[in-house]
Amino acid sequence: GILKIDTNTHEGRVFFQGLQKVLALFFILLEAFIYVFMGGLSPDLALSPSAFRNMQFLLVGQLALGGIIVLFMDEVINKWGFGSGISLFIAAGVSSQVFVRAFSPLTQSGVLAFGTGQAPVGVLWVFFRALASGNPLSAVEALATILMTLIVFGFAVYAQAMKVEIPLSFGRIRGHGIRWPLNFIYTSNIPVILVAALIANLQLWARLLQGRAEEATNGVMHWLSLHIFGQFAGNVPVSGLVKWAYSPNLLTEVFSAIQSGIFNWISLAQALTFALFMMAGSVIFSIFWVQTAGMDARSQAKQIMNSGLQIPGFRRDERVLESILKRYIFPLTIMGGLTVGFLAASADVVGALTSGTGILLTVMIIYRLYEEIAQQHMMDMYPALRKMMV
Repeated sequence: GILKIDTNTHEGRVFFQGLQKVLALFFILLEAFIYVFMGGLSPDLALSPSAFRNMQFLLVGQLALGGIIVLFMDEVINKWGFGSGISLFIAAGVSSQVFVRAFSPLTQSGVLAFGTGQAPVGVLWVFFRALASGNPLSAVEALATILMTLIVFGFAVYAQAMKVEIPLSFGRIRGHGIRWPLNFIYTSNIPVILVAALIANLQLWARLLQGRAEEATNGVMHWLSLHIFGQFAGNVPVSGLVKWAYSPNLLTEVFSAIQSGIFNWISLAQALTFALFMMAGSVIFSIFWVQTAGMDARSQAKQIMNSGLQIPGFRRDERVLESILKRYIFPLTIMGGLTVGFLAASADVVGALTSGTGILLTVMIIYRLYEEIAQQHMMDMYPALRKMMV
């Protein structure tokens, strides 16, 4: 509602889509600059200052070109395929990470692990290696990592499939109706993405302030870095807000405690704080998203009325329909936000093969792709394949 664009007209749709493309190109370039110049992707430090700066601009151009290619491929898939190209890229990236961390026989340095004495990246090979070397504790830890990932995947799929269906009928056509689905995870994975972005921004500002604090031993920046935002030791936050908004690997902590007999209770408190932050943030962003994305009861009631539908047995009135939808939408918003926050935090806390946000993204993208295939191609599908899809 900030910009008054009428997407019901041809001119409004053209303007809206053009504005989207311009903003997409702007943010591709902006994110590339931020990522390179904030140290997320840095050239060799042994270069001269001028060569270092030129290499930074070259990396920005490379990232921007990659982003534009992804944007164009998304356009191709939206026009000639089904689903979203960017979503498929996300799902492919997360799936690739899970596959590599589960099955890769290479070490961190990229050489074949067998015969080198170094641990492979793939957790499955770590499991077999630990069994062969007579180290059952390491084998159980590797197996637990795989099982935890599968459990989180399973819960995410189950939660995504849950929905409330409201029966609707066409007012002028008796005997014909549809069911209006309200998913249990009503706001999808948007809230957990926004919480993850908030944490990433918090970490970014903490790193920037830490760099300023290292240059000056006193002042406001130094105090904010030490006592508010916190500081990093390598890539691990050790103090401040970033420490309590960071997920430790409790699975590793538990197995380390079994070996040493000492459990780090700070890690448990850190994990609980992180989980509560993810769940509370997901609920807040769920409410925010429902109100701003046209998913509230009033907007849904208006959409249903414009489609010529009504709830059987009730007067055809937008206010009546809105009051009925309110019974479902607000509870689903709260419970769905809590669920996605809990699932994302659980995967991070138990040390799954990829991040909790990545798991949720992949599950929901693939499930939505399945629904689109089922809706658009069910009638012309081979009978055996159609039976499997149903």
